[in-house]
Amino acid sequence: MTLSIHPIPITLQMEATYWGRNFGVVIFMDASTHRVLHYRFLRSKERVCDYQAGISYLQNQGFTIGAIVSDALSGIKEAFPEIPYQYCQFHQLQRIRHLLTTNPRLPVAKELTSLAHRLTQTNHLDFEQSLEKWEQKWKDFLQEKTYGEEGKWHFTHRRTRSAFYSLKRNLNALFTFEKFPIHQVPRTNKAIESLNSVLKMRLRIHRGLSIEKRELLIGNILGAFNPDKH
Repeated sequence: MTLSIHPIPITLQMEATYWGRNFGVVIFMDASTHRVLHYRFLRSKERVCDYQAGISYLQNQGFTIGAIVSDALSGIKEAFPEIPYQYCQFHQLQRIRHLLTTNPRLPVAKELTSLAHRLTQTNHLDFEQSLEKWEQKWKDFLQEKTYGEEGKWHFTHRRTRSAFYSLKRNLNALFTFEKFPIHQVPRTNKAIESLNSVLKMRLRIHRGLSIEKRELLIGNILGAFNPDKH
């Protein structure tokens, strides 16, 4: 079989969506055309090897991967050290909302949530400076400890700390797109999110299908997906 060679590197968007805990699909999409290049079904929680297999398949088909956009599944970035990795900014914001809620009560959490909401409208330098200012303002709050029996302690505001350190830890990956303008790397996986919405809607209409028929339906939808109509 002759490979179809694609000399121009593509930016690959990757994301998994689920129906219950034990059935899902990983979608691999060309960020510039929003065409679905490949997909893999899941019968358990997604693993790095699912993404490795997908990328290996595309590379064997002649695609050159210039950059990837994905969520923060542990190990994804490390699995592809030679490929620039953009962490989806929407997923980062969802992580902050999960930790601080959509309507935080404390001023410290309100300010951090507001800062996180600026991700998709700002640049690396401005966001980093704003995050540093927030840290300086609330550093004493972040270090507050709660003591229990026998002198054992834990940080009092663990969820706020987790939200802050999540942003700080992911900072560089959140703005990879700035470093590689030639690859036209998107900030988010919005295109796949839109496709996932289509899948969810169609499968709601066809509830009760066996897993095999679900796979057939999803495959037909993905195979016929026309991004120009969505």
